[in-house]
Amino acid sequence: MKTTYRVVIADDHPMARLAIRSLLADDDSFELIGEAADGEEAYHLCGNLQPDLVLLDINMPKWNGLIATREIKKNYPHIKVVILSVSDDVGDLFTAIQYGAQGYLLKNLEPDDWVSYLHALLEEDSEVSREMASRLMNHFRKEPVPDEPTPGVLTPREREIVIRVGLGDTNREISERLFIAENTVKNHLKNILDKLGLSNRVQLAAYATRHHLK
Repeated sequence: MKTTYRVVIADDHPMARLAIRSLLADDDSFELIGEAADGEEAYHLCGNLQPDLVLLDINMPKWNGLIATREIKKNYPHIKVVILSVSDDVGDLFTAIQYGAQGYLLKNLEPDDWVSYLHALLEEDSEVSREMASRLMNHFRKEPVPDEPTPGVLTPREREIVIRVGLGDTNREISERLFIAENTVKNHLKNILDKLGLSNRVQLAAYATRHHLK
């Protein structure tokens, strides 16, 4: 049975919302259940509608996309958040991920790239394109984090897994490459995130890039 993902979009420009709505309408995996014109409204819609995914423009009135991300993830951590922007400014990208966003999409990406990335984000077993992973993660390569734990806190096995995450491997691919069960990979990932004080695998991929783990 095909999975349907419930989506809320937030952008203060009606034409931008229309463009996103049209893009999602071409794929019946996505069901648009709400629209917002500012970050605060998006936050309330998430509370009322409990979507699977919320797409947030970074520049909005009242609460911008970064503030909305922080509040949504604080109160509804199960909702996946993707920030939308016309800029690949590394500061905004890094802040979005630190606040818990699962991704950051540039509005000028090709529609097929948008859809592929959203599917990869929502489907853990999806074959994530190396090209897409590289395109998104390259923005992190120079951002330092004060008092960040060093890779020295990781066991050799954990370090191997972090390297594979940084390369864009899925849990299934890591399992096959390292000859361990997929559930073991998931358990390792949970321990790694706890050790490093990170919230999700996007942050972990950024960590691998910053620390040149490869």
